[in-house]
Amino acid sequence: MPWWKSIVPKRASDAQMNSELRFHIDELTDENIAAGMPPDEARRRAILEFGGHEQLKEELREVYRVRFFDASVANLKSAFRFIRKSPTFSITVILTLALAIGANSAVFSAIDAILLKPLPFPDADQLMRVDQYNPKAKSPFHLVAPVRLEDWNRLNSTFQALTGYYTEDVSESTGPLPERVTRAWVSPRFFQVWAVVPSLGREFTSDEETLHGPAAVLISDRFWRRRFNADPHILGKNLRLDGHLNPIVGVMPPSFLFPHREADLWCPIPAGLSYGQPRENNWFVVIGRLKPGVTAPQARADLTTVQAQLGHQFPKTDAELSVGVEPLKETTIADSRRSLWLLFGSVSLLLLIACTNIVALLLSRSAQRQHEISVRFSLGAPRGALIAQLLTETFLLAIIGSGLGLFLAAAASDIFRSLAAQLPRVEEIHLDARIVLYSLACSVVVTLLCGLVPALRGTRRSLSATLAQSSRSQVSGRNPLQWLLVGVQVALAVTLLAGAGLLLRSFQQLGRVSPGFDATHILTFQLSMNWGETGDMKKLRHFTDRILETLRATHGVEAAAISVGVPGVPFRYETELKLIEGRTDTEPKIVAENRFVSGSYFVTMRIPMLAGQLCRETDGPPTLVVNRTFADNYFHSAPVIGHHVQSLNLGYSGPAEIVGISGDARETGLDHLPVPTVYWCAPIAEPGTFFLVRTRNAPMTMAETIRRKIQEIEPQRSVYDFAPLDQHFSDALSENRLRTILLTFFAATALSLACIGLYGTLSYSVNIRRREVGLRLALGALRSQIVKQFLWQGLVVCILGCLAGFTLAASSSRVLAGLLYGVSTSDVPTLSAVALIVLFVAGVASLVPAIRAAGVEPMQVLREE
Repeated sequence: MPWWKSIVPKRASDAQMNSELRFHIDELTDENIAAGMPPDEARRRAILEFGGHEQLKEELREVYRVRFFDASVANLKSAFRFIRKSPTFSITVILTLALAIGANSAVFSAIDAILLKPLPFPDADQLMRVDQYNPKAKSPFHLVAPVRLEDWNRLNSTFQALTGYYTEDVSESTGPLPERVTRAWVSPRFFQVWAVVPSLGREFTSDEETLHGPAAVLISDRFWRRRFNADPHILGKNLRLDGHLNPIVGVMPPSFLFPHREADLWCPIPAGLSYGQPRENNWFVVIGRLKPGVTAPQARADLTTVQAQLGHQFPKTDAELSVGVEPLKETTIADSRRSLWLLFGSVSLLLLIACTNIVALLLSRSAQRQHEISVRFSLGAPRGALIAQLLTETFLLAIIGSGLGLFLAAAASDIFRSLAAQLPRVEEIHLDARIVLYSLACSVVVTLLCGLVPALRGTRRSLSATLAQSSRSQVSGRNPLQWLLVGVQVALAVTLLAGAGLLLRSFQQLGRVSPGFDATHILTFQLSMNWGETGDMKKLRHFTDRILETLRATHGVEAAAISVGVPGVPFRYETELKLIEGRTDTEPKIVAENRFVSGSYFVTMRIPMLAGQLCRETDGPPTLVVNRTFADNYFHSAPVIGHHVQSLNLGYSGPAEIVGISGDARETGLDHLPVPTVYWCAPIAEPGTFFLVRTRNAPMTMAETIRRKIQEIEPQRSVYDFAPLDQHFSDALSENRLRTILLTFFAATALSLACIGLYGTLSYSVNIRRREVGLRLALGALRSQIVKQFLWQGLVVCILGCLAGFTLAASSSRVLAGLLYGVSTSDVPTLSAVALIVLFVAGVASLVPAIRAAGVEPMQVLREE
């Protein structure tokens, strides 16, 4: 009978049980006939005496179930005894699995929360991000005009509803000090699209969604608990937002995770707002909910048809516009998918290395238990029962390791938040039933991967062969499978180390990059503002000038400027420019990044001026400065100063004069080379503008002083987000840092496990070859020769593992290609360093057993035999 059939206690089929019952009834019938009964009466008595067929069969099934249960309990008891009798071995296996399964479950929890789970909204797969764009021109944003949003709502046939929103930071001043809060202005159909209702209070009324209607505000559950201590009587109380009272009409449920996660307030914006009527005024992020059964391509085709109709009706503004429709989830997770799958692949390799390591340990352990298994064979134990017991022992170790690993995974969410706070949906990472089930599945897989081969090998020897030999009497200890497992561990560890080394080198190269400006002693912060203030540009210009003058007059401040966007932090605002003086048809279009700065920006950031002068802050036509890359790409050796350009997307009424050329700065990120950039002299702050202050001392030491100075002249505004410029760089590279740190940790752990496996396998080989070593020493072999032999045995396996690992690393180079900066996937210094590290650590791991083998005393070994 095959071994696997004896793992589960044998259970008879219905046909077999019916045959047995007929046999016993026939026997009783024959006995009754022999006693003198007529045949019919004899059979009737036999059936009555034996009982009902179905009842007997159910009793037999219960016996089989009890046998299976008893066998499982016996195997568990034996597994617990095994763990108790072998504490060192068991603890090693459990800790190895806890680390591997815990790390794997932690990364999977991030993938599950960010990539696999739907967004936390009812029927979230129906939510779409809807954009407008011009395929013929570069456009910085894909925001939508309010009036166009209403047209889409009216004319489409695939969406239940479309709604728009935009956010701004405002000052809430009902408390003792102004507090910055993020407010989202939302258009009608907000609740219909998000399929949410307030947990306390009500939705916006139709009156509140009309022009000149009453004010109203909904607050988040987070703000309600923090600001009002979860007061159940909050409805009707007022918030003073930028000096205007807004009554609270409701509290949103805690499960409502708005796309802009910092938003704490929602206010209605009327569909017919006067300054929203022009079709060029684009400021809405548009979210739509599809009708049931409608797909994204169908909705895209429908809105494309609608927009084509609007293009005929409004050719000046709509003719060249196209519509984009993408699932909201895809636009939310953005580019984080590749990093997370890279980490999951790495941690899965770590789990595979751990399994390989444990297989080697179990093989060594099963060799030591040959006598025990042989005795059980001699007592009649079937092979399947022994395999079931060995698998139960492995499963128990895996379950305990998984339980400990879950504690590691629970702490991993904090690690993700601290290392990569910019990851989308990072606050949703936590342990739940799905992660527990995943960890249990890992335990089952680990049991099969780790336990099956040792169980099969440990129970395959014949009884006579096992009882006739002793491990100490073996002259040769060739264990090709165990050495193969060591080689696999080394190969996988080298693959991880190569990836980690390349990421480390890339991160090191980023640290050496010169941004093109002096980032030291720069303090950044923001002021609460709202878009309504942009209606009076003269007043806003006066406000900006007053803030900058106050900052420059503050003791300890060398210079101050404003900028839309933080220098050196990824922020794309690319548009096409038109040269007023004209260009030939053979010359390329002028496409450049745009930065809106005050004239003092170049002095504050210490960006050198190569030619011309700083842009002039005038009330007349705007002036601008271009960087050297712009001049070289579009004007070559021709003079650029004095030319006039006009943006095709920014909406300025007149052309701007180029008055200077600056040095190149990495405005779009430290990991991006300088691109053609235009600095518009726009000394007017707006929502989202950053104030840049160069200080004489450490930047954060000036934060409180600056806060007080600004509150003296603007008491109703909140001053927030004080941070050194270096911190912005660090935040921008958080995902890169997360990849590098975790992959390095996984690689170091993998190398440690591989070396432990090498040490254990070589130690086992030395142990079973003690007699051979003793004989060789007795015959005159030098101890140095013994050391070299075992050391070389370990190093050969590692060298072959390195070659295989580099082959694997080369085949997976495409995964890392787009994540590196300043280093190629075949960087020779990095790969050479990896090889040297692996060989050095492997040499140390091999040297200890080799020295112990050379220390064998020949006479003592021969006496033992």
